[in-house]
Amino acid sequence: MASERAKQLAAEQKAAAKAEKERKKNSEDPNDWGRGRQFVEAFKITKQFDKQLMPLIIGGFVLSLAVGGILSLFLDPWWMWWIFGVLTGLLVAMYVLSWRAKGAMFKRYEGQAGAAEVGLNLLGKTWIKQPVIAFDRYQNIVHRVVGPAGIVLVGEGQPGRVRELLATEIKRHEAIKYSVPVTGIVVGDANNQVPLAKLDKYIKKLPKAIKGSQVTEIAARLKALDGSRPRMPIPKGPMPSAKGGRAALRGR
Repeated sequence: MASERAKQLAAEQKAAAKAEKERKKNSEDPNDWGRGRQFVEAFKITKQFDKQLMPLIIGGFVLSLAVGGILSLFLDPWWMWWIFGVLTGLLVAMYVLSWRAKGAMFKRYEGQAGAAEVGLNLLGKTWIKQPVIAFDRYQNIVHRVVGPAGIVLVGEGQPGRVRELLATEIKRHEAIKYSVPVTGIVVGDANNQVPLAKLDKYIKKLPKAIKGSQVTEIAARLKALDGSRPRMPIPKGPMPSAKGGRAALRGR
């Protein structure tokens, strides 16, 4: 009886492992991809939005190979320097892809509803992010991050209307800010706006105001503010994330 039960359990585990492998194979979540697929997907997306990618990759690889070839003429063993050139070329290609992928990612989502979330996802673990805490029927959106600079509210949408929505959210947060600064930012390319590609760097450069332990505490208290809001449907349109791009560049 015990032997039959063990066989049944082994069969179930084998079936579960097979099903999980098949799920990951067909998954669209970058966290389920192997490094090979992550690299390929990052390359496809970047190539689609960056026409200079291939010339830069090929040029970097050829230059590295040429350096290795020149060194092989004067240094022994000669074959080692050819290997050095190939490996260096591959590293240069990876660096170029990583460098160009970020810009391509911003081009991919620029102008779409929720695009600011791409920049916010690059802030790192020191910031607690809450996308789409407020929006209106015109698809103007306000996101929130809590971190070393305090509470930062990020608005995107039509310049006039989004500033009204952002001002309302600033007042709402200032009422319970716990002596923490509340900063408002509008994403865009006009005057007094922050370009999407520079959003994460702009926020990181804001003056430090609170410590790490306070960040978690304030973020938890702000959940009460979110809970008091009336339930509204999420506006139509993509809510992009940089998660896939980051995973594809760095692996898991």
